[in-house]
Amino acid sequence: MLEWEIMVKSGYASGRLTLLKLVCLVAGIFTLAGISLSCSPQPYSGPVESVVVSYSPFESTAFLWIADNQGFFRQNGLDISMRKYDTGAGSLDGMLKGEADIALGITEFPLTRKALQKVKVRIIAGIDKSEFIYVIARKDRGIEKASDLRGKRVGTTLGTIAEFHLGRFLELNGMSMKDIVLVDVKTPAAWVNAVVDGDIDAIATAQPYANSAREGLGTNAIFWPAQAGQSQYALISTTDKWITEHPQLVKRFLKSMLQAEEYLIRNPVKAKAIVQERLNLNPAYVEKFWSQNQFSLSLDQGLILAMEDEARWMISNNLTTERVVPNFLDYIDESALKAVKPKGVKLIR
Repeated sequence: MLEWEIMVKSGYASGRLTLLKLVCLVAGIFTLAGISLSCSPQPYSGPVESVVVSYSPFESTAFLWIADNQGFFRQNGLDISMRKYDTGAGSLDGMLKGEADIALGITEFPLTRKALQKVKVRIIAGIDKSEFIYVIARKDRGIEKASDLRGKRVGTTLGTIAEFHLGRFLELNGMSMKDIVLVDVKTPAAWVNAVVDGDIDAIATAQPYANSAREGLGTNAIFWPAQAGQSQYALISTTDKWITEHPQLVKRFLKSMLQAEEYLIRNPVKAKAIVQERLNLNPAYVEKFWSQNQFSLSLDQGLILAMEDEARWMISNNLTTERVVPNFLDYIDESALKAVKPKGVKLIR
């Protein structure tokens, strides 16, 4: 930066201005006159550094594909490589095993489980809130209403947020997990085929697989939203160690996410097309369900409430040996998000 200083004297003020401040002052004058002159910070010009991102292929990862498509990562000196996992829980486990630096798009449920296990994992931002877990059942198995699931073989993927929402759906309909025959269905193909082929009577799973199962069953399908208005979060997470060793990489990654958010706001049709192509989603599905996502780079108090609710559910269902709900603020590091998007942080500490 140039070190020149200019004396400024007038009837109103006297002082010293750096050249940069003077340029911004002039820019403000031009702006008032309807002329655009930018004094925004210079783009990143340092070395390009590699970051490995784990993800699962759901549209809640939209910012990842937009940032990659539009070159935002490269603009911020990041060379991103991606590792795909079937579930968010799987991508989190992959990151914790050292297969990736950052896990993106994972829901709060597997992170809640890790907190109960006292694993040193940190949430650094949220990127989406959505409602896309559904229960799909077969009419020909005598299922017409939710209570008909009692005694039936119901599938879901254990350890994922679909398990939690299935349990909560049953509770809201006067049942519990003990009232069904719970089947662990592990793969995307099975999320659809197991219920369509009749291996199970119903399944709780996420979009777009829920819609595919519904279409596969046709008029034989019963289809219920499972979340009862409780949004699930798509989050970005890493480890304490990685944050400590790479604080600037974390900020540059989140800056890329912020640029993707701004692009999505300005260009919703193009953004939707990018995600549809990268995830090979059916256009009709995207048009119907895209609005169920609330894309935003943020951290809010609702996340804490959701994690506390899910922790209590795990404790009451004996899915953990812990008996006390953790302080989930201990598993969040909002410092990078505060630096990149201060208004995106709405946590109470």
